[in-house]
Amino acid sequence: MNREDLKNLKTWFSDYVAGFYTDGPEDSYTICIKEKHTERVCENIIMLGKALGLPDQEMILAETMGLFHDIGRFKQYAVYGTFNDMESENHAELGLREMAKHNVLAVCTREEKHWITKAIAHHNAASLPEDEDEKTLFYIRLLRDADKLDIWKVLIDYYKVRDTEPNPVLEIGLPDNPACSPQILAAICEGRLARIQDLRTLNDFKLLQISWVYDLNFVPSFRAVKTCEYIEQIEAVLPHSKEITEAVSHAHDYVNRHL
Repeated sequence: MNREDLKNLKTWFSDYVAGFYTDGPEDSYTICIKEKHTERVCENIIMLGKALGLPDQEMILAETMGLFHDIGRFKQYAVYGTFNDMESENHAELGLREMAKHNVLAVCTREEKHWITKAIAHHNAASLPEDEDEKTLFYIRLLRDADKLDIWKVLIDYYKVRDTEPNPVLEIGLPDNPACSPQILAAICEGRLARIQDLRTLNDFKLLQISWVYDLNFVPSFRAVKTCEYIEQIEAVLPHSKEITEAVSHAHDYVNRHL
């Protein structure tokens, strides 16, 4: 792959996404959220790549991963009307099927296809695969970090306007009540990712987002979390309780230790 190939892939992506916009303002708004998310994930992965000193060829590959990581979201929403994988299907697998259907990666070498598809396949997985080489794992980690950095931004921006502009799709159908599940709080206190299967309320979902710090991989990623005050901003839209304060303090400590 070269820069011209990447430019052509960006054009193809834009044309593909354009086909999912409708006359419905809510649907178009939701599609736009994902298209803009993709743009910012590409910006994030470029930022991380530069901070880590990646050569240009690897930067091209990394940006390609960012470009296509969520391509399955568009068909997922069109078919199921949700971004909840548990209520539809795995959007990473759906995206890879769409890419194969359209032969998107025809310009790539076999090795490049491997790195790109593996990163996309695992960008939303609960954990890293155990049977991949270090180069592949590096790309997976890079994409996961770039993705999380923007999901935090998208959701925090949404929480700020939620009272006047509610969007059930971004809340994955969870009820908004004061409860927080003990399993979610325990995961954060124990320094591990909370499980999607344990989500019961919107507050659980917010706490899950705080637990994502335990899945970050690179110092520039931790620096971005600290600079943007993502943990603080999510905590601000959670109920005030001793249990939540204690859990969030563990996340803060973890970030500080990795700076």
